[in-house]
Amino acid sequence: MKKPAQNVTLSAAEGEALIARVHQSNVSADDAGVVEQVIRMYFWVAFALQEAKLSVKRLRDGLFGPGRQPKTPPESAASSTSSERLGQGEGRGKPAPVAEASPGFEAAGGAAGPEASEGEAAPKPTGGHRQGTGRLGADAYVGAERTECRHEELAVGQRCPVCGQGRLSALPPGVEIRIDGNALLSAIRYEVEKLRCSAGGEVFTAKLPAEAGQEKYSPRARAVLAVGRYSLGLPFYRLEGYQAMVGVPVPDATQWDQIERVADCGYVVLAHLESLAAQGELIYQDDTPVRMLSWIEENQQAQAQAAAMGMARSPERTGMYTTGLVVKVGERTIYLYSSGRSHAGENLKALLAQRTVASGKPLVMSDALTSHEADETTLIRWHCLAHGRRKFSELADVFPQECAGVIESLKQVFDHDEEARVKQMSPEERLVYHQAYSGPIMEGLQRWLAQQFDERLVEPNSSLGKAMASLRGHWDTLSQFFSVPGAPLDNNTVERALKLFIRQRKNSLFYATEYSASIASVLTSLMATCLAAGVNTLEYLVALQEHRAEVCADPAAWLPWTYHASLAPP
Repeated sequence: MKKPAQNVTLSAAEGEALIARVHQSNVSADDAGVVEQVIRMYFWVAFALQEAKLSVKRLRDGLFGPGRQPKTPPESAASSTSSERLGQGEGRGKPAPVAEASPGFEAAGGAAGPEASEGEAAPKPTGGHRQGTGRLGADAYVGAERTECRHEELAVGQRCPVCGQGRLSALPPGVEIRIDGNALLSAIRYEVEKLRCSAGGEVFTAKLPAEAGQEKYSPRARAVLAVGRYSLGLPFYRLEGYQAMVGVPVPDATQWDQIERVADCGYVVLAHLESLAAQGELIYQDDTPVRMLSWIEENQQAQAQAAAMGMARSPERTGMYTTGLVVKVGERTIYLYSSGRSHAGENLKALLAQRTVASGKPLVMSDALTSHEADETTLIRWHCLAHGRRKFSELADVFPQECAGVIESLKQVFDHDEEARVKQMSPEERLVYHQAYSGPIMEGLQRWLAQQFDERLVEPNSSLGKAMASLRGHWDTLSQFFSVPGAPLDNNTVERALKLFIRQRKNSLFYATEYSASIASVLTSLMATCLAAGVNTLEYLVALQEHRAEVCADPAAWLPWTYHASLAPP
């Protein structure tokens, strides 16, 4: 079949108009019906090709990462054109302007910050390197051992050895830093002298110095193991190999025994942190998959039993999750992790069961998954605007014109929020700022989304239609930031917090049992809370071990921000 000389592109409205004209013409009813089916088949094929292109993009992103392409063989690269190699083929050029890409969308893209009141673009955050990543001053080494270096022959009050007339006076000391290297765990070998009586045979053994302690593993050694495993993500076997290499072997089973003792000092503190977090005013919520060998085995057994009974799958829940809850309580931030079969919504419900009526309803930020829902009557729900934008970013290659307006408008909203953060606005000032500059953008976006469905410009069952429908369906919870003071735009806080557990999963793959996962939850919660409070995690875990009895008696006095006062002498 010969290829047509000209490509024909029809919009949905043009297609319906053409069908109407065919039926009104003098063409027979049977022929008109065939033409109508051909036209509708054209739209179905176009829709299927778009969805197939999107599926291929998702597969490519899953295999190679977002935005990455498989490497092109040399021979095919040489035969391709320069535009193809640069990804500038059809549909991959510069994104269309917002007004051109989406008619009637000017209101959504027209409002900018205060500096852009005369039609200029909103100011963009400046780039550059992160602060504090270059050379560090001496004051940054707060954990360095201090040693005083004094003159051997000179002292304050002596005459100057150069001129012989002036007297020497003291100045502030200079500081020099020297960095040394050690194993995570080091060892001291004490060779204890023994004497035996030649007559009675009695043996006299010298005493160990006081700094040797009574136990083989010190509290600091246990704390180092806990931080290495649950903050750095070092698997036990990897640390075992490293310690053996430097001549201080520590078997993986021994590491677990010592870490378990650290958690035994911290679980009462975590319970108190949970009771405080239950009264918090803002909660970020999300979860991530986790693997436990004992439960994987249970799932396999349950699946085998279900197959024997003729069922397609086990009726019991087989998923495993680690939930992260980041809670703002006044000026404090508490991190809580929990691993098990419960979803994030169920874990949130359990936490809020400890909440008192006087605390009112908390503000809860999450994405729009149903698994995150708790008793919604007891809270005020916000949804993550970044998740809503992310769906359109994934579709931008397939629907460039339709997605460009949404992405650009939401980008302006995030730029406004960054401007408010840089200027350190109060929650009330930030609210007024968003109402003035982000409000018109969101209103224009809302009208444009409604227009797409009202005028049937988008197929509701397509990926683009579903993304638009999701944005419209959660509009109230996505736009709380310009109606409630302090409302965040996204759920990135808890997503960053979950990286601690994702790091553990990527390095170690599994937890052996539910109990070992609970130990990880206890210690990771304490360490993340310490990090948010600016507290030295290592010193904190050492203090908990050295004062275990006092910690169990009064955990409120041994929180990351109160334990220093408990350590101070009365």
